[in-house]
Parts: sequence; structure tokens; C-alpha cells
Amino acid sequence: MNSTTGQSEPPATPPASGPHHEFHFTASETVRDVVIGMADGLTVPFALAAGLAGAIENTNIIVTAGIAEITAGAIAMGLGGYLAAKGEAEHYASEKRREEREVIEKTENEEREVADIFESYGLSPEQSHPMVQALKQRPDKWVDFMMRFELGLEEPDPKRAVASARNIALAYVAGGFIPLAPYIFMTRIHTAFYASTAVTLLALAVFGYVKGHFTGTVKSRSAWQTTLIGGLAAAAAFLIAKAIS
Repeated sequence: MNSTTGQSEPPATPPASGPHHEFHFTASETVRDVVIGMADGLTVPFALAAGLAGAIENTNIIVTAGIAEITAGAIAMGLGGYLAAKGEAEHYASEKRREEREVIEKTENEEREVADIFESYGLSPEQSHPMVQALKQRPDKWVDFMMRFELGLEEPDPKRAVASARNIALAYVAGGFIPLAPYIFMTRIHTAFYASTAVTLLALAVFGYVKGHFTGTVKSRSAWQTTLIGGLAAAAAFLIAKAIS
């Protein structure tokens, strides 16, 4: 009540709040491809070049071997990505055909499985029953529901296999030329080796940091882990080549 006028005041209006937004990052398929290709592209040619630098004094040989490895590695990694994506698509199609048969031939069992899924989320049998019946009226949606919530499968993009091969191969090539570049532009083997080590370790740290950002992990931890793994691989190759030579 207002002490001056004696009249009641309207209740205070709560402050307006904007729409609630939640951010959940899930790394896209393209990001995953780039991470796979770049990680190996930085590490394997780096280790190869370091190993050769420990055994020979000719940068031309290192460049030749490095380019050959990058070419072979990009093809192998790209083909691996293609076959993995193709296999995923074939697996999804096979499981979907099986579910399509089961909703027709084993209807009661499928109904029970749907009810079990809803009840696993805390719904009672009475609450899940109308939803089971609603799905029965839509066989296509019923199959999609079983694919996602029973098998945990998402329908893959039909163009995924080719895109995955391309992304992985290009990322491998881009990563591979980072440790190789100093040997291309420098003639003194020791100078090129130290420059390659410094540039590649920096690239690994940056790559690890960026990967941590996109994958939702701690960025600093991702950076030092990636750098440590690449550094250990190169150091092992260098020391073994040095010992043998």
C-alpha cells in the first residue's frame, strides 16, 4: 500500500528475461576428419624427417622421402576414411532393413522394446502405452525411432564417404608439409632439423589447442598432449636412426 495515497500498489512485475539458450558443442563430421588427417599429417612426416636427419646429411633425400610419404599417407588415410564411412552407411542400411522386417514379423516384441525404452526414462506402462500405439500407426517413424533409441544409430549422409576421404587426405597433406618445409628451403641439414622441430612443435601445440576448442576438452591439456606425442615420436625416430647409422 502506498503510504501517501493509501491506495494499494500493483504487484511488482518480475524482470523480463530473455529466451534461455543452451550451448552444447558436438564436433561435426568435417572437424573430426580434419583432426584425424592433421594429427597424422603432422606427426608421421615429422618423425620420418627427424629419423632421416639423424642418419643422413642430404636434405634432398629427406624432401624426396617426405613427399613420397605424404602422398602415400594421404591416399591411405583418405581411403581409410572412405571405407569407414561406406561401412557405416552399409551397416545402417542393413540394420534398418532388419528393423523394417521386425516391426512386421515380430510386432509384439517390438512394442515391448518401445515400451521398455520409454519406461527407462521413468514413464509408467500406462503412460508409455499411447505412445507405443501412436508409433504403430506410423511404421516409418517407428523404424526411425528404433534405429535411434534402441540401436543408437543416426542415418549417415549419402555423400559422407567421398567427403570424408577428401577432408582427411587434404588435412594430411597440409599437416605433412609443415615439418617438411624447412628441408625444402634450407640446405644445411642441422639448421633444417632444428627449424623443422621448432615449427612442427609449435604447429602441434596450436593444433592441439584448436582441437580442444572444437572437441570441448581442456584446450591447454589438449595442446601439450598433442605436442608431447608428436615430439616423442620424432625423438624416437631420430635417436634410433642415429644409433643405427
